[in-house]
This record gives sequence, C-alpha cells and structure tokens, in this order.
Amino acid sequence: MFDLTGKVAVVTGSGSKRGIGREIAMSLSKQGASIVIADMNQEGIDEVVAEIRSAGGNAMGAILNVTDEVSVNALVEKTLETFGSLDILVNNAGISQKVTVEDMTLEDMKRIFNVNMFGLFLMTQAAMKPMKEKGWGRIINLSSVSGKRGGGVFGGAHYSASKAAVLGFSKNLAREVAKDGITVNCVAPGLVNTDIWKSMPEEMAQKVIEGIPIGRPGETKEIASTITFLASSEASYITGEDIDINGGSHMD
Repeated sequence: MFDLTGKVAVVTGSGSKRGIGREIAMSLSKQGASIVIADMNQEGIDEVVAEIRSAGGNAMGAILNVTDEVSVNALVEKTLETFGSLDILVNNAGISQKVTVEDMTLEDMKRIFNVNMFGLFLMTQAAMKPMKEKGWGRIINLSSVSGKRGGGVFGGAHYSASKAAVLGFSKNLAREVAKDGITVNCVAPGLVNTDIWKSMPEEMAQKVIEGIPIGRPGETKEIASTITFLASSEASYITGEDIDINGGSHMD
C-alpha cells in the first residue's frame, strides 16, 4: 500500500494484542517501518514485538510512562540508539473514565489530562527534535469523536475535553513545524470493536448501533489503515487535519 521502508515509528500504548495501538504497529510494520512498541505493560510489549517479528518485521519494545518526562526522553534516546532515527510518532496512549461532572473530582480531571494531553505533549516535544534534524517527520495523534461532539459511548466530560484539547494542540503544532518537513494530523475514531464494545449489554449496544449510519462499530484495522496513510509520503500535503473514522455517527 504505502512504502515505509527505512522509517522508524514509535507507537505509544501499543502493548495490548487486542487494542488499536497493536493494529497500528502491525499496519506500519507491514509497510516496512521499524516499530517501537511503547507501553507500561511488559508482557503485552513482548507479545506484540514477538508477533511483528514472527511476521518478518523489525521491532523493539520499551516501557513507557507518557506522564514522566524522564521516561519519555529515555524512550526517544533508546529509539535513536537502536534504529538511528525517529520518523513517525503515533500518540495512541490514552485512558478514559465513565463519570458524570457532578461526581467527578479534580483528581479525576488531572489523571485524564495527564495521560491524554500532557503525556501526548511530552512525547511530541521529545520526538520533534530528531525529526527537525532530519527535515522529515509524521506526528499522528489519536483524538476521538467525543472530543468533537461532546461525549460518546464511553468516558466523561474530562475525557471529551482532553480529546478536544488534542485537536487544538495538533492544529497549532502543524503550523509551527510545517517548515521543518513535519506534518501533524489527528484521527478521531468513533465506536471501535474492542473488548469494551464486546462487554456492553445487548440493549445498550443496539442503541449505540442505531446512531451509526453504517450500522456497525469500526474495526481496529480501519483506524490503522488511515494512520498508515497519514504516515506515508503520499500524505505529504496533509497537515493540521482531523479525520473522522466513525461510520457517520458524527459528520462535520
């Protein structure tokens, strides 16, 4: 599909065999990129790295806490030491919590923003440096339909706010670094067929599906293929964009 041979991609939050991050890593690997599986789950990291290698890809794993600047800088340094480059960053790591504003605490708000926005900022800032030196880079951030329409199936107002913040941050950054050969884009997935979706009660699941014109949840491969395109040279004239991947549940 798209030739990423010689490129090095860091995918945060990619240590789950059933998550979107894992599928993103696999998709980028299939197009020739070397992959850094970055997560807090060592067992999950090892499993995904082994899966990529067994398919003929090149991958390494690293423990990462996106909220810790030391951990973030160590990951970037290890990536450069191992592969000599960092060309593609996919900020996939994120957390959610289903709670009303009335019941939400300030600590709840801080915890969500620490990962979804501040962690994304730290990772982006660290990865930009080698990209600028090379004069080429792709930064792809995971927002959400919740950040665009104010809520969705899961998560509270703090989750929606953090994902809306990702959109604004990405557009501003896109203007700053375009001259350096770096593009910055977002994808905003809607409901995706993951373990959370499968655990929903049937009545609730049916109600959600009724709000999706295509009539089904998205698949992780559908998210990953869009990100792979944005990471490629074919997307060189796209920056500051946010792409909806939600089956028509939100259109703008």
